[in-house]
Amino acid sequence: MKKQFRYILPLVMAAVLNSCTKNFDDLNTNPGAITDAGLRELPFMFSKAQSSAAINQGYYQTTQNLYADLYAQYFALNTTSFQTDRYQINDAWLPRPGIVTYVQTVPQLFTIFEKTDKASGEYALAEIMWVYAFHHMTDYFGPVPYFDAGKAQDVIAYDAQDKIYDDFFKRLDHAVKNLQQAGAANVFGTYDLFYGGDIQQWIRFANTLRLRLALRISGVLPDRAKQEAEAAVATGVMTDITHTAKLKRSLNGSDGNGLARIASYNEFSMSSTMLSYLKGYNDPRLGKMYQPSIAGGTFRGVRNGSPAVALNNPLNQAAQTSNAGTYWVTWNGSSWLPALEASQTILYAAEAYFLRAEGAMNGWNMGGTAQALYEKGIETSLQQWGVTDGAVINAYTQSAAVPVAPGDVANSPAVADIPVKFGASAGVQRQQIGTQKWIAVYPDGLEGWAEFRRSGYPKMYPVLQSENADLPAGTFIKRLPYPSAEATTNAAELKKGVQLLGGPDNAATRLWWDVE
Repeated sequence: MKKQFRYILPLVMAAVLNSCTKNFDDLNTNPGAITDAGLRELPFMFSKAQSSAAINQGYYQTTQNLYADLYAQYFALNTTSFQTDRYQINDAWLPRPGIVTYVQTVPQLFTIFEKTDKASGEYALAEIMWVYAFHHMTDYFGPVPYFDAGKAQDVIAYDAQDKIYDDFFKRLDHAVKNLQQAGAANVFGTYDLFYGGDIQQWIRFANTLRLRLALRISGVLPDRAKQEAEAAVATGVMTDITHTAKLKRSLNGSDGNGLARIASYNEFSMSSTMLSYLKGYNDPRLGKMYQPSIAGGTFRGVRNGSPAVALNNPLNQAAQTSNAGTYWVTWNGSSWLPALEASQTILYAAEAYFLRAEGAMNGWNMGGTAQALYEKGIETSLQQWGVTDGAVINAYTQSAAVPVAPGDVANSPAVADIPVKFGASAGVQRQQIGTQKWIAVYPDGLEGWAEFRRSGYPKMYPVLQSENADLPAGTFIKRLPYPSAEATTNAAELKKGVQLLGGPDNAATRLWWDVE
């Protein structure tokens, strides 16, 4: 990769000149302008890094929603305006994850690294955010420029994904130890948009992120995965909904809630996959995650990858299908109103329980049995969504109900046949853990898609139509290809990156950790 700014600027221009979506802001500041920042600017920079890494409203649509949210099958398009749901990749949008990472996030964190002591709490929090930002970036593309990111030098090389993950674990371990030894109870104060500077919360966040990444590599490096997972649990992961990380959003600039903004466009609906599970399970979260259609008053989903002829069916269009829940957007009788100040969940406490449940299935010391952790994960997720009645929680956890036909235009059958109640066989149990974790991390499509690729769960409907020759009918997308701008501005390093990828630079090539 050529000098950092040379690499980024062509990508910014590509995004500006070729994008065709609504109301997103494009970068108009020089990332080099922050090099003279002093210590008093660091809290502001940390806030900026948090907001950017979580993908604000200016980038959410073309960085997350039209890719990961669809590929996780939390949503499906109800419009013919875009084709990414049918696996047609829009090259003009592919630079945008890089802009979010390398322009909007990395310079902030890199400056904090340069201006603070490695043993400080500020350095530790910046390390945790660095891992959070880059695990999304590498899980989108595979090998990416990592170790030299942020440095102003002539060549910034691509790095292998296994080496990147190795550094993730080292950074998280270093950060947690620093926070434990720093003696400070608070870092960055109210400028910390997740926890208000609460160090104990950050320790749990870092350990839960470490546990997530440990499970991610469990198929390719099982011994290392066990080591990292057990260390994370022993040091303390999230165990209560009060530990959930939420980012405060605001109306300032483009800092609003991205999902709220694009839900107001009403160009996507609940997927048939999600409806099959939630409707079949009589899941009390259904009416909170989504809302009934404004015309029919019922919950209706759309099959992912629906061809144009199907999307032109009135029953597949916005008025007849379910939008995201009222937490994000409400209908006032004539238009959709986005809740731009709604906090954005970054990492749910419930996820930690499902990760531990899978770890227990692997024979790791997770502090409980797979069944107990699975059931606690369900309870925690239900509580997170406001379901607190113990009888309701118990009835759901012990339910023998199974997914049902969603009643969509495609006349789809039930997507799967597993109940919520913990099964008797290991295969069923793993499927249940993966399915309930997928429901619990909604609407985080970045994580939902990554875990589906890794584990194969939950079972999903294949897209009805693929417009990508590398992804024939019945297959699922595995990654995003690199932006074509790289071949023009950074051809030599791109070639090395593809070699590290170990396969063609297309959407069908599996990432390093995706071995099943």
